[in-house]
Amino acid sequence: MFTGIVEETGTVERIKPTPKSIELTVRANLCGRGLKVGASLAVNGCCLTVVKVAACGKARLVQFDLLIETWQRTNLQFAKPGSLVNLERPLRTDGNLGGHFVTGHIDGTGKIIRWERAGQDHVLDIAALPEVMRYVVFKGSMAVDGISLTVAGVQKRSFRIWIIPHTYEITALRERKVGDAVNLEADLIGKYVEKFVAARARR
Repeated sequence: MFTGIVEETGTVERIKPTPKSIELTVRANLCGRGLKVGASLAVNGCCLTVVKVAACGKARLVQFDLLIETWQRTNLQFAKPGSLVNLERPLRTDGNLGGHFVTGHIDGTGKIIRWERAGQDHVLDIAALPEVMRYVVFKGSMAVDGISLTVAGVQKRSFRIWIIPHTYEITALRERKVGDAVNLEADLIGKYVEKFVAARARR
């Protein structure tokens, strides 16, 4: 479980397809400290399992094996060496829930249709498929590339988010542009509520 509070941006070092998976290697600093094989790390909001860790100066090279399902469902398929990715370690049981509950299980990708500066902030409009939009509510939470963000507006096929300077500066959003894909994970609470209500309606 994660919170959507990105700790740092890592850098994609290598992407290597293999017969069984796609090897993704990311250079991490803060999130690489004390990291062990078998641990989980959110990469652009996608919960991945560490399969190898190697020292690289003060940083760590962290390797993951991505299944085809993960590769095709997330925007990691568009990453290349040098790309920035958002990193977050799992929430500790004694940690602070600064954002909202994020599982690291991506619902799908959205497409940036507006991304521009507005005063000191940035406005971000994202188009998403109906299966994601059904969970988008005004002032609700949405994880975008693993970042816990508040929905500022909802249209039929898209939603709007305002990005403050701090979020822009410390996340991979500063690399994004119109047309790019972003990973989306809707609020888990909404999914459970929908299921419970549907179950009661069938009784």
